[in-house]
Amino acid sequence: MGAPFKKFEAHASGGPRIREIPMRMVLPNLVTVLAICAGLSGIRFAFEDRFEPAVVMVLLAAFLDGIDGRLARMLKATSKFGAQMDSLADIVNFGVAPALVLYAFLLDRAGSPGWIAALLFTIACGMRLARFNVLADDTDQPAWQTEYFVGVPAPAGAVLVMLPLYLYFLRLGLEPSRPAAFVATGFTVLVAFLLVSRLPVYSGKNVKVPGDRVLPVILGVVLYILLLMTYPWYTLTASVAGYLLFLPFSVRAYSKRAMREGEKVPPSDIG
Repeated sequence: MGAPFKKFEAHASGGPRIREIPMRMVLPNLVTVLAICAGLSGIRFAFEDRFEPAVVMVLLAAFLDGIDGRLARMLKATSKFGAQMDSLADIVNFGVAPALVLYAFLLDRAGSPGWIAALLFTIACGMRLARFNVLADDTDQPAWQTEYFVGVPAPAGAVLVMLPLYLYFLRLGLEPSRPAAFVATGFTVLVAFLLVSRLPVYSGKNVKVPGDRVLPVILGVVLYILLLMTYPWYTLTASVAGYLLFLPFSVRAYSKRAMREGEKVPPSDIG
């Protein structure tokens, strides 16, 4: 996620000058910057009442923000600078942009409660990201617990909180009215609490696909992408519903795994 700025030389105009950074070290940072640009562009489109491109830009920002770290690791271009840059991008793309787009579309009709909900979501996202960074450095937790997120991850929260926009884009007769704004306000607060909760959410990072199932899995992923491109709002709505239904099963799986590992699960870890 950026170049390791280790090589410096004295510079008469003040401050060190960085020398000869390979392009592969710059690429992850470039992706991070593009993600920030996409997120901020989504906010601009929302303020111009162009909500479909606004949502597309926020989702694009989330996608770019999700691949910059993987790109850095693949290119062996990780650094402290890149990690800090990525954290700043996360709060913009997963917290600020979705909250402002949703507020411009619907939450403002609820008045002050709508704005409070938008603030709570953004703050919750920032706290969730800070907790993730802290837990990533925790070497004391059992290895199996690293297979679970603590609380709903920030990228998922960004996708979840924009559900009211997906429903509106489906042209089901739903209009951005004041009652709908209060419902969306409650939903936004719910997502904010899911972000900062102790809910164990299965990450799937260590999933291994058996060799005889690789092709069906690839076909399934391709099918999902094609559905997302052809029927984006139906697919996103179904994805949000499926994710919310998945959460109780994740909690149950965590509890069973803890019992199998012979560990007591504190109530705070499952709610």
